Amino acid sequence: MAGRGRGSWVLGICVALLVGCGGPSAPDAAPSDVRRMLDRRADAVLDRDAKAYRATGRDTEADEAWDNLRDVPLDSWQYRLTGFERSGTRATATADLRYRIKGYDSEPLTTSRTLTLQERDGGWYVAAERPAKKATQQLWDQGPVTSVRGTHSLVLGVGRSERDRTTLREYADLADRAVPLVRGAWPGKWPQRVVVLVPKSLDGMAGLLGSPASGYQGIAAVTTGEAGGSGSAPADRIIVNPEAYGVLGDFGKQVVLTHETTHVATRAHTSQATPLWLSEGFADWVGYRGTGRTAAQAAPELRRAVQREQLPGALPEDDAFGFSGDAGKLAQAYEGSWLACRMIADQWGEENLTGFYEAVGAHKKRPGAVEDALRDVLDTTPEDFTARWRTYLRAELG
Repeated sequence: MAGRGRGSWVLGICVALLVGCGGPSAPDAAPSDVRRMLDRRADAVLDRDAKAYRATGRDTEADEAWDNLRDVPLDSWQYRLTGFERSGTRATATADLRYRIKGYDSEPLTTSRTLTLQERDGGWYVAAERPAKKATQQLWDQGPVTSVRGTHSLVLGVGRSERDRTTLREYADLADRAVPLVRGAWPGKWPQRVVVLVPKSLDGMAGLLGSPASGYQGIAAVTTGEAGGSGSAPADRIIVNPEAYGVLGDFGKQVVLTHETTHVATRAHTSQATPLWLSEGFADWVGYRGTGRTAAQAAPELRRAVQREQLPGALPEDDAFGFSGDAGKLAQAYEGSWLACRMIADQWGEENLTGFYEAVGAHKKRPGAVEDALRDVLDTTPEDFTARWRTYLRAELG
């Protein structure tokens, strides 16, 4: 008895030493549990299973997140856990979210997310999900998304009222008209369909772009995408500024959507070598092509400058296209660029205009790109081209 007791006492000391004095501790199973929970959450999104989705989150968070997301047509949705920090029953995780819009994205779009987690009854749940630091918002971060499909378009907008849906249908109709217009002007291969995102406000647009709203005042829409169009990237997104777009008339709205659709079409041939005067001017040329608008009608700011004997001395530099508070100068940059492309179409022909665009974009670097394309496609020099453009401005706007 004494020996057994002494042996048991010694064994107890050894066990205590192993546990309390430097022995290996069991690994935290929480990250693995969270990964499995996020897999269930992703499956629920793709299966359109509201009950399963809500089972992964806190009631209020899950209801709101599901309502915001449920109308987005998705072909894939996947989380990859990239960071995990735990403090008791609470944790913060970061994850890469990869998703693909059904029928439009050839490859997933990746965005970084931060998730606030809560442990309850032995399981982990999402208390909040938001864009990670320095990541852009997704449209469903701004409210419930409504989707409207057109013949050549998918329009996603924030808001569920009947008025919201009617507005989104108008966008889809404009985009559906834009695609054939661009197809008639651009001979290159492109998907011939567009995704249009319509936030509620200028601030919403800025959130989707990850930039201050002040940089987009007066800009009706922008197009995001991968320069060079490798074919292994998500579809471009046309993002609308509803405040600037909303004040346009029917003609202006169509020109804007056609302009932005041109950026989608030309993406594979637009590179770091392409100056903004060419990419923006060409998109405006397609937007106005066939409308019958004269230079004086479509370039009022530049016309006033020309009539004041303030003819620009050179084509606009890239920084002229940033909104600095001077809407007149910004308009002149666009108008002068449009007229440069219009001049090429008038004097060298439309085929040479598209050939010039492709030749510039084919360069790997900006230096020499325009000069070489002017020589090889238009048989001219930068000096001669600029002089002809200035003469063209006087003739069309003077």
